[in-house]
Order: sequence, then C-alpha cells, then structure tokens
Amino acid sequence: MKKTFFFLALLTSLIINAQKTVKDPEIVRYVNQVNKDSLKANIEKLVSFGTRHTMSSTSDPYKGIGAARNWVLAKFRNYAKNSGGRMEVFLQNEDLQPDGKRINKVTNLGNASALLKGTDPNDKRIIIISGHLDSRVSDVMDASGFAPGANDDGSGLAAVIESARILSQSKFPVSILFVAVSGEEQGLLGAKMLADKAKAENWEIEAVLNNDMIGNNSFDAPKNSGTPKLRIFSEGLPAFETEKNSPTIRNYGLENDGPARQLARYIKEIGEEYVKNIDIKMIYRNDRFLRGGDHTPFVNHGFTAVRLTDYYENYDHQHQDIRTEKGKKYGDLADFMDFDYLRTNTAVNVAVLANLAKSVPRPENVLMDVKELSNTTKLSWEKPSLGKIKGYEVLVRETDSSVWTGKIFTTETSITIPYSKDNFLFAVRSISESGNESLPVIPKISR
Repeated sequence: MKKTFFFLALLTSLIINAQKTVKDPEIVRYVNQVNKDSLKANIEKLVSFGTRHTMSSTSDPYKGIGAARNWVLAKFRNYAKNSGGRMEVFLQNEDLQPDGKRINKVTNLGNASALLKGTDPNDKRIIIISGHLDSRVSDVMDASGFAPGANDDGSGLAAVIESARILSQSKFPVSILFVAVSGEEQGLLGAKMLADKAKAENWEIEAVLNNDMIGNNSFDAPKNSGTPKLRIFSEGLPAFETEKNSPTIRNYGLENDGPARQLARYIKEIGEEYVKNIDIKMIYRNDRFLRGGDHTPFVNHGFTAVRLTDYYENYDHQHQDIRTEKGKKYGDLADFMDFDYLRTNTAVNVAVLANLAKSVPRPENVLMDVKELSNTTKLSWEKPSLGKIKGYEVLVRETDSSVWTGKIFTTETSITIPYSKDNFLFAVRSISESGNESLPVIPKISR
C-alpha cells in the first residue's frame, strides 16, 4: 500500500510540477545582447538595396541582390574576427538556366554563408539558422521594381545576422551555419541547393531553424490579444520514408512525434524559458496553405527542420507593390515592422541555438520494454559516444498533450517509472555537464 501511494504521489508531482531547469548564465548573457537598434539598422540597410529579387543585378555595387549578398558576406567576415579563426565565410552559388517557371534568364543563385566550426573535431553535428535574402513585389517576375522586403524576409535575415554577431564569440562543441538563402520567392531554390549539398555530403544536421517573417506583430494583432505569439510550423508524419515507417507510427501512436515536431517542442521549451513576453505556438502543419518555406527542401531530404514566423500575417504588407489606395498603404516597408517583437524572436533563436550547440549528442539505442503487462514502464538506453554527460532526462506526457509535462532526471542508463506505457508517451534526452539538453529520442520497442 505504501509503495502504491509513493508511486501515485510521484506521478502527480511530475505531471503538475515539471522540474525547473536552472538557466545557463552564458545563454542568458547571449540573449541579453540581442539589440533592437542593431536589428533595425540591418533592416534599413537591406531595404536600401531597392530590390533583392533573385534575378536582379549581381554586378551593381549598390542595388540588387548581388550588392545585398556582398553586404551580408562583409558582415559575416567582420564577425568572424571574434571567432579565433573558427568562422569560415563563403558564397555557395551556381548559375541557373531558364526553367519556364520563375526563372526566365540565366541567373547566378547565391547563398551567403558563415560556418562557425565547433570546438570538438569529433562532433560532426551542424545546426542551421536561415533567412531568405530575396524579395519581391506583386509580380513575382518583376526583377526591377522597388521591393523593400523589410519583413519578408529582411526580418528573418536580420535575425540570422544578429545571431552571427552574438554567437561568433562562443566556443560550442557543435558547428552552426548562418545562411542567407536566395531564390525563396522563385521556388525555394537556394534552400534546395543547400539541402541537396547537405544530403550529397552526408551532413549530420541536428536542426534547421528557418526564419521567415518574424518582425510584424503589433501592427496586425487584434487589440488586447495578450502576450505576443510566434508560430513554429512543423510536420507530424515525416515526409522522408513515411510509407516505410507508417506501421510503427500508427501502432504506437507517434503521429505527433516526428523529428520536426520534437524540435518544435524544444524551441517552445527553451525559447519560453530564456525569453520573456513570448507565447510560442506549435502549428501542426509543415507550413501555411498555398505557400512554402525554405525548411521544406530539408524536410524532404529527411533532415529535422521547422519554420518560425509571425502569428498575425498582414497580406497588405507582403508580396505587394508599394502604393496607396483609398488611403491604405501597401507594401513591405520598415514602417510596418515591430522591432521589439523582432528582438524577442531573435532572442528565441539565440537561446535555442546556444542551448542546442552546447548539448551533447542524444542517447543511443533508446528502448522501451513491453515484454510484460504492467502499470510501470522500463526504459533503457546507451551513453552517446561523445561529450561529457551529467545525466539524462526521461520526458513524460499524456498521449493527448502537445508538450512534455514531466521530467525525471537520472544518472543511470535504465529506469523503471510509475507510468503505464499504455497511457503515456516517453522520450529520453542527454544532459551535458553544463545542464544543456539534447533533442529527445522516442524509444523503440524492445520485445
């Protein structure tokens, strides 16, 4: 009787009061360095190029996408001075031929990139943060009209640049790739070029944070709408090898536990832990209706990728010619941006990047024992091959819960917990010596 009471008490305690994590002071310091004025200056500079259309000039030193990508590369090179030689700046590019769709002339497609190499040469994991450099007006083929692209996607790119500025001084074991992709408005072309390269070269991509329109909230939010919201779009069923894995997904009720969905939960947890005044909403879709984002080419290759974007979209200020009609202003101008909101969303990115880059690899061979009928559950796993481990967290949630509600810490590699495997879902993640969490691993079934 006493044993049963203890288990019930532990169960209630864990569900109602998930363990609180002590904030990492290094990450707090980085989050506090996110600067609204710096972000605003980046937006204003991007707008000054007149247009950043993918097929605009690559030779004009002041106007067009070529001038814009050279400016981004210069910013990255300046920040690389803080890295002790670990940040490599480069332009991934190729010439595109007319395709009869959204490319009507030979076009040099370029992704301005900066790779901050991890301090552990044996740890091959890479985290990618992206925003798209290109902009457009109403006619997607108009390569010369004024297309300021302040929010779409100057905001996402400003967050990438600001993250590079702050994190260039860090010494994480994991590498981070900061990238301004091109060709998004013409069909996700730059992201596909990068994802194809990552697939061909077997990159160990831990996560992709695609930021696209993260700087417009207060202008579009209803009055008294509460805490500002940030959407995280993530696929549920993995686009990669779904047919092969669908029996397991269906049998074990894992429709909401694909890698992208786990990353979305991680962003919500870490983002809301380190950043004030933000309500991160997980959207159970890969993206919005009728449109796409630069995370999708990665998803299609089996990489873990999500999209971060405004909660309230104003369609008068995206994909629009600059004009005034009947007293209403149209166009994607900096006038319609909320730089406090952009600062907050950039801070979410910085916190997640830093926490994930400081983490050790995920536990290996995570298993759930189902050989016996029991109201307890036994889990086991193996220590990751790299990194200094403080311990592990077993994550628990009811099957209809969107987020993990219980955390159980252990230094062992197996545990029996007072939860029925029929009623709950579980995952296990590694905890580094500095207290940083890895992405979680859903256990496989051990018979």
